[in-house]
Amino acid sequence: MEVILLERVAKLGQMGEVVDVKPGFARNYLLPQGKALTASKANIAQFEVQKAQLEARNLETKKEAEALAEKLGGQQFIVIRAASDGGNLYGSVTTRDAADTATEAGYSIDRKQTLIREPIKTLGLHEVEVHLHPEVMVTIELNVARSPEEAELQASGKSIQELAAEEEAAAEFEISELFDDIGSAASDDDDLAEAVEEEQTEEAGDEEE
Repeated sequence: MEVILLERVAKLGQMGEVVDVKPGFARNYLLPQGKALTASKANIAQFEVQKAQLEARNLETKKEAEALAEKLGGQQFIVIRAASDGGNLYGSVTTRDAADTATEAGYSIDRKQTLIREPIKTLGLHEVEVHLHPEVMVTIELNVARSPEEAELQASGKSIQELAAEEEAAAEFEISELFDDIGSAASDDDDLAEAVEEEQTEEAGDEEE
């Protein structure tokens, strides 16, 4: 099915180009989203009449997107989720979560503008693409953690595995210290018993004399 693009569409073409696409893609996405028109003679003629207006509107929205991109690009947002000790989430973080988190922080983003290349199912730092305009894309980072404190540690560069290893090492150290204290106490008891025994032996010797 041939359509004429009303804006740049990734992997398809630029505004004004007539391209051949699958009917389903055109009916379910391009046409209802206002990104294209069926490439009939009447629609092509209509596009030529509106071309200057469409280009001006595109330029305006592009400038607005670029202004937002300067503020949004590289930002990190914290997403709190329940997870196992191994770092696996009970569920996953979605594009809606990414959009909602950024919007709560003051950036107006729609979930349709966000793109997660690989499912987010673990704790840690994850990149998400935000397509603000057909020609403007930025990357944000989601800091997925079980608590704000854990998120802060992850932001400093520590992975959940490193945090777990540190906690395990700390626990082992505490146990080791406990056994050392017990061993020291037992040693003191032995010394005391030995001293008492020596004193009793001396007393017995004195009595025999």
